[in-house]
Amino acid sequence: MRTSTKIKKDLAAVFKHDPAARSKAEVILTYSGFHALVMHRFAHFLHKHRYRLLARMVSQFAKFLTGIEIHPAAKIGYGVVIDHGEGVVIGETAEVGNNVLIYQGVTLGGTGKDKGKRHPTIEDGVMICSGAKVLGPFTVGKNAKIGAGSIVLKEVPPNATVVGIPGKIVKIGNERIDDLDQCLPDPTGDEIKALCERVAALERKLADK
Repeated sequence: MRTSTKIKKDLAAVFKHDPAARSKAEVILTYSGFHALVMHRFAHFLHKHRYRLLARMVSQFAKFLTGIEIHPAAKIGYGVVIDHGEGVVIGETAEVGNNVLIYQGVTLGGTGKDKGKRHPTIEDGVMICSGAKVLGPFTVGKNAKIGAGSIVLKEVPPNATVVGIPGKIVKIGNERIDDLDQCLPDPTGDEIKALCERVAALERKLADK
């Protein structure tokens, strides 16, 4: 698909996902996520034609302007929306499919232990919510959803919803997966309970005398 066609699809996708978008002019002139994608497509073109240094310069200029860092080698499909976008990082070997929605603070990164393919593959229709970190050379399946603030370190099947640290699957399609332990430790509550039990034991001893 031609780069110009991808950019048109990116523009159309903004109106699909963002009710605040009022006109094409507004998106083209003010949306940093759209700016980052346009500049990435130019940087990726340069990278493919072995103008590697120039490609990196374009990507760093885009980072300076938008707060979004996309390596020129990263492969990004069409209809992609980076909403708000500040703090988004997409690594060198990352692959992003079509019609993907990415919110601010998302990282598509590596763990530092892999060689070659180090970053995730995001298939079509995935939504990655703000602050999520997807780390490693695995696949996030079609139409999956990654919850805000989640850290995902392993494969995600299609249509799954993942939340938590580390990320756990809580839903696939309409089927709920009830293996998520939402009970957090409460040291203060535990201490109060222990004190109450101690007081009750002392009262029993006094009553026996």
